[in-house]
Amino acid sequence: MSETPSPRRRNAATTRQAILQSAREAFARSGYDGAGVREIAQGAGVTAMLVNRYFGSKEKLFAEVIAESMARPIILTPTHLASSDIGRDFATALVEITRSGATPLEGFLIMLHSASSERAAQIGREEIERGHQHTLASALDGPLAEQRAALVLSLVAGVQVMRQMIGLSALADAKPEQLIELLAPLFQRLLEGEVQVGDKTKSIKANDKKARRAAG
Repeated sequence: MSETPSPRRRNAATTRQAILQSAREAFARSGYDGAGVREIAQGAGVTAMLVNRYFGSKEKLFAEVIAESMARPIILTPTHLASSDIGRDFATALVEITRSGATPLEGFLIMLHSASSERAAQIGREEIERGHQHTLASALDGPLAEQRAALVLSLVAGVQVMRQMIGLSALADAKPEQLIELLAPLFQRLLEGEVQVGDKTKSIKANDKKARRAAG
């Protein structure tokens, strides 16, 4: 006979955070399809009915978990976005979070383990587009800002998968400074370099927009 979680004396905000924490752990461990509402409820010490009362559905809970993970960026920080050496700062941060022995970021694991679910992929896409992609694209000046932002996010995710999860030896065993030297110009080109648009090459400065706003 399964045990019913014992009731806890806590306020609504505390209960809500306990459910979110349990959901983050469950989705990171098992993905969207593998994590059930009952499992999440048990981890939070509440009932499945209470989970649905706070979040409405598993889909809405998943969306909030993804959005919450994006509210604590590691690479897309205001400091990095405003840096005059943005490419190297992005590269350094990425190499650091994927270093040997580092625990993969929870938000990354959630999306990685949930990507095979059509509904989870749709939710993740919507949250990424309104979250990280929008944040980065808004910081860029010049043409194709959305596409460049999406490519930066793809580069980050690709390195996380190949270096940290699969452990591709050329990446996992490389010296950090070697990877930074290779990655920095790639990020720099996308963020502040030049983009070929038709038969014209346009120069881009990611901080020009911010500079103009500050001057105004």
